[in-house]
Formats: sequence, structure tokens, C-alpha cells
Amino acid sequence: MTNASSRRRRAGFAALLMAGSTLGGLAFWQGDRAFAQSATPPAITAPAVNQAGLPGFADLVARVRPAVVTITTVQRVADQGEQSPFPRGSQQDRNFRRQFGDNQPGRRAAQALGSGFVVDAAGYVVTNNHVVQDAAEVRVTLDDGRELPARVVGRDPRTDLALLKVEAGAPLAFLNLGDSDRARPGDWVVAVGNPFGLGGTVTAGVVSARGRNIGAGPYDDFLQIDAPINQGNSGGPLFGLDGSVIGVNTAIFSPSGGSVGIGFAIPSNMVRMVVADLKEHGRVERGFLGAMTQQVTPQLAEAMRIPTAKGALVAEVTPDSPAARAGLRPGDVITALDGHQVNDQRDLARTVAGVRPGTAVTLGVVRDGQNQELRATLAALTDKAPGSDQASAEQGGREPVGVALAPIDDAMRQQLNLPRTANGAVVAEVRPDSRAAAAGIRPGDVITRVGNQDVANPEQAARAIRERSTGPLALQIVREGRSLFVAVPTKQG
Repeated sequence: MTNASSRRRRAGFAALLMAGSTLGGLAFWQGDRAFAQSATPPAITAPAVNQAGLPGFADLVARVRPAVVTITTVQRVADQGEQSPFPRGSQQDRNFRRQFGDNQPGRRAAQALGSGFVVDAAGYVVTNNHVVQDAAEVRVTLDDGRELPARVVGRDPRTDLALLKVEAGAPLAFLNLGDSDRARPGDWVVAVGNPFGLGGTVTAGVVSARGRNIGAGPYDDFLQIDAPINQGNSGGPLFGLDGSVIGVNTAIFSPSGGSVGIGFAIPSNMVRMVVADLKEHGRVERGFLGAMTQQVTPQLAEAMRIPTAKGALVAEVTPDSPAARAGLRPGDVITALDGHQVNDQRDLARTVAGVRPGTAVTLGVVRDGQNQELRATLAALTDKAPGSDQASAEQGGREPVGVALAPIDDAMRQQLNLPRTANGAVVAEVRPDSRAAAAGIRPGDVITRVGNQDVANPEQAARAIRERSTGPLALQIVREGRSLFVAVPTKQG
């Protein structure tokens, strides 16, 4: 600001003060006439704000915050060292190495922060899988400041949940998991967590929507909220006004990297089932039917004489699977499972996954316009089950890009409408808040090239991604029959 402009600003401010003094004197004179027995004017007051109906969260937060924790992880990541920018063996290269040393790539420790909460007085802590995945060391900081080493009891990448255990030497304050099915759009919610390392941060908002599918995994059923959550809130609790946990804050939609009022939380009813399995088995046991399905469109419903465009259309039946043994055929539409209405293929996947392996179920099926019932005994879903044979691109402790890959077989070619000669790696899952998610990569994309290297299968794609995982990454993908390139950004921070 110039001196001239400063003088003008001061003059204007002084004029404003003078005007205020003049008006004050006038008011006092008028007041003197109106209130002859008072030497000073009455104090200015504002009408009381009616706070009826406005929620206050302080009492709730005071009750629940002792069970909210900060999670710190240490990962071993690749360090490229001080690399020479000159052609190896050149004079410039030799001069560079004499000055800076011949440092070779190695390993270094990288620290990351997240949130979590205690669900059992014995020291069990819930957080997101992506908070602790690939961590060489996990530590939990309690609300009273104590920092304790944590053991990973189990992880479930399909729902992005993990269960930790700490030994505190005494029972810990813990939280109850509420009934997320009762949460309605418009209900108030409170989030407590550790955004950007600012532990104990409290934010509030409402449930914006239910049942959101954001492409993070096969069982997406997120609560959408507008309570501000940011990096570091992952794994923290989302509370209803009764103080029970109705969700685990997991992801945000953000063009800028910060909160824009669109956050996503895993519903507590899903958390309850996953945590129970992780606590008992160290893994989640899910049912497996063996049918690849697709959405029933209004056009298909009309052509197949289905009353409404609901259900899961069977596109492929895995040989020697529960579906095959039950007599399920391509073209059947599954409309119910044990009396539970099946709205679409994702609803079917979640419902089947929630049934214990070995359980006999009744499938409501529409076949050739006629309603039928079939009995199937579900098997156990494993990583080797057809449709789940995934190769991770996040192995070896290097910086993850956040995708899980599946091979292309004949069933996958048919499902994705690929030519019979198509090769590559199908993106089966995209981890929330990952580099791949930031680049817009979706489940169903087919990776055919990494950098300048063609890839024919998940193993080749995973190896090529790991070799180039420390910087920007160019992927050529096929999406809905179109080939395009996607730039995966360098990880920030």
C-alpha cells in the first residue's frame, strides 16, 4: 500500500470517527431531553436469539471424545537417492557423482496419520484398512496423550476396514456401534478425528444421502454427509445425536483435496459384521454364489417380461459353483434371497456376502417371465474364487497407487464386452483417497499399457506400476470400448 493511499485511508477513518462523534453527541443531546434524570444513555441491547431446536454438541463430544484415537503408521518406501541427471559414463555424470556421491536407491521410513476409535474396553480399535495397509509399524495415541504400539488383528480391503489391538494395562473408554439403518437424510451427525494431524477436531453436519456407490469396492453402501472431513479423518467415528457410532469416515469427493461438503462414511451395521469376523477369525467370511450379474434396465425388463426393472440379471454362471448346482442359468433374474428383495446386482452381492458359507438360501428367480424358487448352499468367498482372482499392484512396500487387478478371462471379456483377443488387467477395486482414485480410474477399466510398456496380465501390470510408482504414471486404459490415457499424479505429502 502507498503512503498516499495510507493517508487517504487514515483521513477517511478519521472522518468516520468524527461523524460517529457528532452522531453520538446528537444522540446524547436527544437522550438528555428524553431522560433528564440520567447522565448517560441506556446501554444498547439486542433481542435474545431463540435457540430452541438448535443442537448443541458440547455435551455429546465430552462423552465420546475419550474413545477417539489418533493412528500413526510408519511405512518403508523406496528412496531414489541422489540420481545423476546426466547420461551414465559421461563426463558430466562423473563430475556429478564426485560432487554428490554415488547414492543408490534404498528404503526410507514415511509416516502417515489417521483416526480410529475404541470399540471394546479390552483395547480393540476400528479404523480404515487404507490407514494401516502396508504399515511396518502402527501406534495409537489415546485422548489422554498416551501412545501405545498396536497390533493389526485383521484387515478387510473389500470394505476398507481394519481392527487393531492395544494393551493399555486397564480398561479403556469405548464406543457403541449404533443402527445406521435408522439414519435418515437430514439427521444431524458429528465427526471427531485427526484431520491434518489436528487431533480431537470436531465437525458437524447432516446425513446428505444413503446408499452411495463411489466405486471404492464391491460392497459400497456409503452414508453421504456434509460434516467437513479431510485427510487424517479416515477411520474416525461419525456419531448420531445419541452418541452412538453410525459410520466410519472413509472418503471425500474433492477437486481441491480439501473438504467441499461431500464426505462418505461406512455404515455402522456393515462395520459391526466386519469387526465381529475380524475379531474372531482375523478375516471376514463371506458367502459365494458363483453368478456374474448385471443391471436390469427398463428395456430388458420389458423384453424379459419382468414387472419392474429390479433384480440382478445373471450373465454368467461359474461351473461347479453353488449357482450352477442350484440350476441357475444365464438369463435368469434374481429378485429375492430368503425373502429379502434384491434391487440390483450390488444389492445381491452385499446380501450374499452377508450370509455365512455353508448356509442354504432360497433364491427368488424370474425365468421366461415365470416366478421360480431355487435352493442354493453358499460356498466361501476366497481370493481365488472366480471373479475374485486379484493381483495387487501395491506389493513390495512401495508407494501404492490404490488399485487391485483381475485377469481377463472369457467370462470377463463377455461381461465387459471386450474382443476375444483383448489382453491386459481389469481394475477390480479402487482404494478411496488413492492416486488412482484422484486420477479418475474406475472398477471395470482395463489397463493395457503402463508408461511405454504393453501389459498382458495383472502380474505384468503390477510389476510395471511398482517400477514406476514413485512419480507421475501414464496408463493407457480401455473404458466402455474406448481407449484413452490417464495420468496418475505423484503422491503429495
